[in-house]
Amino acid sequence: MTDAAGALSGKTALITGGAGSIGFASASAFVREGARVMLVDLHEAALTEAVAKLSPERAAYVVADVTQAEAAQRYVDATVARFGKIDVLFSNAGNLGAIAPIEDYPLEEFESVLDVHVKGAFLACKYAVPKMNDGGSIIITSSIVGVRGSPGAFGYSVAKHAQVGLMRSLAKQLAKRRIRVNTIHPGPVDNEFQLEVERRLSIILKHDATAALNAAIPLGRHARAAEIAESVLFLASDASSFTTGTTLMADGGMFS
Repeated sequence: MTDAAGALSGKTALITGGAGSIGFASASAFVREGARVMLVDLHEAALTEAVAKLSPERAAYVVADVTQAEAAQRYVDATVARFGKIDVLFSNAGNLGAIAPIEDYPLEEFESVLDVHVKGAFLACKYAVPKMNDGGSIIITSSIVGVRGSPGAFGYSVAKHAQVGLMRSLAKQLAKRRIRVNTIHPGPVDNEFQLEVERRLSIILKHDATAALNAAIPLGRHARAAEIAESVLFLASDASSFTTGTTLMADGGMFS
């Protein structure tokens, strides 16, 4: 199949958390712009559905636990075997963990969230970087809580801050190869992940967290996953060729 013309024409992208809301929306944007994509996630049924919606010729998947080194090596190798060297790594896998006062926050959930977000991103980069083309792009999904705190979301907030440190260190190392490294920081997104956050926050705060967040966003609403995907596409494409080491806020002006 001939590559479609577009901002990512002929390029290969690896996306962890590829069957989720932002991951799939980004994969859709990448394929639209001519890329071939490898999706990584835990749930095969969701991955199968995602690939069928995208294009079996342009998309494939690997079922993998991103916290495991062997799994990271395997999904990177599978990407190279199927599509060739990697141009874009989008480290997007995530979990929420508890939302609770510090004294009640379960240690095992704190460790689990850091494993998925921080260790998962580290392993993705560790194994993908040697297989990347020079001039490529790495994007890591952080969050608005990666630059601010959030009451009770201790694991999530710490992990999202840590990803920024990983990004900045990588950006320095990889500049000589012209590989750009950035974090994307979505604000509230209209998806099940965010709605679960807000359900839990509503209990802690004793008021409607969804309404409160919309009131705090200058644009007055949650983002659509497709809108976040367009910001990810910008960072993946040559349109951001002089953008590295930065935290791109996609938050409707919430923390401007």
